Amino acid sequence: MQNASDPSSALSEFFQDYWDIVAGALFAVLAFIFHLSHQPYLATLFAGLGIAAFSFTVSEIAEILAERLQEPYASFVLTFSAVAVEILLLFMILMESAHGGHALETVKGGIISAVIVDMNVLLGIAVFVGGLRFKEQEHNEDTSSTYTTILLVASVMLLVPSLLQYAQEGSGSLMTASYIIAALLMLYYVTIFIFQTKTHIHFFKSTARSRIFRLRRKKAQHEEDEDHDEDYIFEKLPNMVNFFAIFGFIFLIGIIAEIFASDGMQIARDYGVSAALAGLVIAIISVSPELFTAVKAAKSDQIQRVVNIAMGASTVSILLTVPILMVLAPFAGVHLALDFNSLQIGALILTVILAWKTTDNGETNYVEGISHLMFFFAYAVIAAFYH
Repeated sequence: MQNASDPSSALSEFFQDYWDIVAGALFAVLAFIFHLSHQPYLATLFAGLGIAAFSFTVSEIAEILAERLQEPYASFVLTFSAVAVEILLLFMILMESAHGGHALETVKGGIISAVIVDMNVLLGIAVFVGGLRFKEQEHNEDTSSTYTTILLVASVMLLVPSLLQYAQEGSGSLMTASYIIAALLMLYYVTIFIFQTKTHIHFFKSTARSRIFRLRRKKAQHEEDEDHDEDYIFEKLPNMVNFFAIFGFIFLIGIIAEIFASDGMQIARDYGVSAALAGLVIAIISVSPELFTAVKAAKSDQIQRVVNIAMGASTVSILLTVPILMVLAPFAGVHLALDFNSLQIGALILTVILAWKTTDNGETNYVEGISHLMFFFAYAVIAAFYH
């Protein structure tokens, strides 16, 4: 073992703990330089990398807070931090809507893609990795049953304004219906929040058998955790300070997101990138930090946490992101109507049905994980060519 006083060892430990912050700052500076130099391709690339790096930092701090809290609050911290990044990215792109309708369609694609990526990429990879290691993993079937019911209802609610675009009244009734649905989604979320945190907390906690199975690995995991650097600054900070740190990094992400949105939309227009594919890219960037957390949880046989993160984030993405963006849209000088196309609504409903089928018995395996990934790849192919 290297001496802690060795400068090279200290430097190595520093980069091991803070590589994401260093990389995020470096990528952000490069993004600004290329943006000012009118090189949109490099500016978009480094802005995206900067957002991903700082989002990883947000996820790390959120995970520290999650470890100090109990479910379902632990998963709330992770999902809310990720959704905050998603809302920031989508709002910055919404600001670009004044330059063309492509940005507005990208926002709509991003809303749907966030759920598709959470439920198929995040859940799929984590279940696949966990299934390879443990053959079968157990979670509380009440969790997945509740979440899939919520998501199916929310998906149908989003379908309502989409159907009204064919009405004779035109855009007036469409916008009115969109605001009504947004209000209903927010009301629905308040009800769900009470359900999760007050009346039915046990629905979102691990089953007894899965807890016992994890305890068998607790000693081995503890030995691995001892290798973790205890000097990590956020481990020492109180919860309230860490919450402010999360907000601070999200603010930095918002600044970088402005470059990503303006230069990225320019590239999308120049190359004719479909709004569905652009929305998919945004969703992957915002979800990537959560993915690392979910995979790590699956490898530790904490599949309950994976289900809480993937389905919880999907629920928040619809029930909170849609109302918040509709409130913010007028500040960007646009009106966000919820007239999603048939591809988006169809993929959303099929995703919920697939998640229901793969999690309804309270057990997961690697075939169910790969099934979600195959569904995502099929959607990605359609999204790339759908205009």
